[in-house]
Amino acid sequence: MNIGLYFGTFNPIHVGHLTIANHMAEYSDLEKIWFVVTPQSPFKKKSSLLDNRQRYEMVYRATADYPKLEPSDIEFNLQQPNYTIHTLTYLQEKYPEHQFSLIMGEDNLKSFHKWKNYELILEQHHIYVYPRISEGHIETQFNNHKKVHFVNAPIMELSSTFIRNAIKHGKNVRPMLPEHVWSYLDEMNFYK
Repeated sequence: MNIGLYFGTFNPIHVGHLTIANHMAEYSDLEKIWFVVTPQSPFKKKSSLLDNRQRYEMVYRATADYPKLEPSDIEFNLQQPNYTIHTLTYLQEKYPEHQFSLIMGEDNLKSFHKWKNYELILEQHHIYVYPRISEGHIETQFNNHKKVHFVNAPIMELSSTFIRNAIKHGKNVRPMLPEHVWSYLDEMNFYK
């Protein structure tokens, strides 16, 4: 099975994340999308970052109605700080029957050449890129690379930071969140 890995803190997961993941599942050759919830680094304490399990719970609730989308806590038990190459190696060993591809925004592709072992990632995995409005340019080596696929997904300029700030200031963000996530955030009083 060809699985797309969508990494993020998902703090919180919002309709933009779901729209992009669902688009990848429906309009590319990826058969499933795993939302890989990035754990909080023990070296960085961010007060606005919810606990790993709380963020996983939101992703679980957000994807429950989508058979091609799944939450993943695979990085929670890997050594920190974690690098994408380590996660990919671990997944390939644990699930040799699957092919794993990365899903990333155009903004991340612009700095991909700075990632640890990026050449090895490209050699062994495909990358599916969704459009983002951002500064800078994509390195020529990635523009025409046979393993880099630009997917014409909707441009979603919605961010978790915007949502957290809006909640903090008492704004209604309900339309920006999956219904189950909104209920959970409201019930737990997160980000207030």
